[in-house]
This record gives sequence, structure tokens and C-alpha cells, in this order.
Amino acid sequence: MATGTEPPDTEPHTNRGGVRTGTRAAIAAPHLRSDRWWLAPAGTVAGLLAFVVYSTWRAFADADYYATPYVSPFYSPCLATRCQSMQAGPNADVFGDWWAISPAIIILIFPLGFRLTCYYYRKAYYRGFWMAPPACAVAEPHGKYTGETRFPLILQNIHRYFFYAALLVAGVLTYDTVLAFRDEHHRWGHMGLGTVVFLVNIALIWAYTLSCHSCRHIVAGRLKHFSKHPVRYRAWQLVSRMNARHMQLAWASLFSVALADLYVYLVASGAFDDPRFF
Repeated sequence: MATGTEPPDTEPHTNRGGVRTGTRAAIAAPHLRSDRWWLAPAGTVAGLLAFVVYSTWRAFADADYYATPYVSPFYSPCLATRCQSMQAGPNADVFGDWWAISPAIIILIFPLGFRLTCYYYRKAYYRGFWMAPPACAVAEPHGKYTGETRFPLILQNIHRYFFYAALLVAGVLTYDTVLAFRDEHHRWGHMGLGTVVFLVNIALIWAYTLSCHSCRHIVAGRLKHFSKHPVRYRAWQLVSRMNARHMQLAWASLFSVALADLYVYLVASGAFDDPRFF
């Protein structure tokens, strides 16, 4: 049925990529939005690039990641023999002397893999870096779309397995937060500014992890009758409410984990003294 928007049959169909094809509405403008739609993808690019640059520097620094009782979340758990000794800390000599580079590289693959395959982050960097599409109602520049059915994007489907790894990492970071209630002599019952930083970080880490779409599906996504599983149904409701804030939690936890690492770096390098409340 003709709608009056189709180009004449005699007009050559030039494939300019994406939605700009001869089978689409004959609108000359690339989009009809008049707002500053580019602010969101530009902000995403700036924020993610800042974190990538900072985390890469800290991961390969291989120094200033432990200041009793605080250990950087980028280096926890420390699985190499060359790790700095931590009193009752998350040390495990799983990797022997042959591991010659920073021990942070061993563990960071799991939380970064979880975030890289996260449904929200996928939307964020698809729009920000690949412009696929850059915003709603704005045409993408690509000539075709295959989705996540081919390599390497088909690997996004392993997100559910990274979720299990993220639970283990969050558990280790919780242990690190408990250890943050010690002083520099490993005595319990003390609290510093670093303890507060760690408490905020672990709360955001758990909130982001448990608000994950995979967690929501695992909790009760396959149930046919909620009435027969009241406990799982209540858990599903809780996760669903958190899931509605998954984007905000993703960004908040991303900055909080960087802040926790930066705090440890400043204390360990001697640039800052950890204030003690008691």
C-alpha cells in the first residue's frame, strides 16, 4: 500500500547505509531531531575512555596497591607469587614465579568481562563508539546489521557466566571491606575514611551485580507460576526494582571502584594520610 513517502520507481536506489536505503521513507535529512541528542553518546564515550585509561595505567603499574588495611579492588584477590604480602589479605599463590607482569591482569578480566558484556554497557558503547545507532531516531552509518550473531559480538552471550564470576569477585571485595575495619597494626575495631570509601564501593558493587538482567532471570525468570514460588517471586520483585536503576548503578559502581583504587594509591604512595574516626 502506497503511503506517499516512497521514492518513484524510476529513481535509482542508492544504498547509503543503514536506514538510508531505497526501501525506506524518502526523507532527505539524516534525522528530524532538534534536541542535543549527541550529548548522551558523547558523555558515554568520555566517561568510558576516562575509566579505560585510568584502569589500564593502574593495572600495569604493579605498585601502590596495598596500604594496611586497604587493598585496591583492581588487585584483589592477588593470585601471583609476586604479590605484595598482605596480613590476612586476599593472597593466593595460584600463579607461580613465571607470572612476570602485574597480578592485576589476572583478576581484572572477570569484572571487566562482566561489564563489557552487560546489557546496559553494550547499549552504551554500541551507541557511543560504533554509532549503532548513536541515538533513537538517528540513522546509523553502517550499511548492514547482523546483530550479535557473528564473531566477535556473539561472545556477548557468555554474559551469564561472567555473572557467576562477578559474584565471586564481589564476595572477595566484601572480605576486603571487612578487613578495612582494622588499623595499620592489624588491630580490629578501627575505622578510617578508607573504610567508608570501601563500604560505599561494595554496596554499589553488590547493587549493580544483583540488578543485572541475568540475575533477574536466574532468580525467577523461568517460573510459570509465581503463586507456587512466593519466596522467589519476592526476590524477583526486589531484583526487578533494582534492575530499573541498572544504568545508574552501572555508572555509580564504575566510578566507586576507581575511587577506591585511587584512595589506596594515594595512601600507599604517601601522598595522603588515611584519617581515622576511631
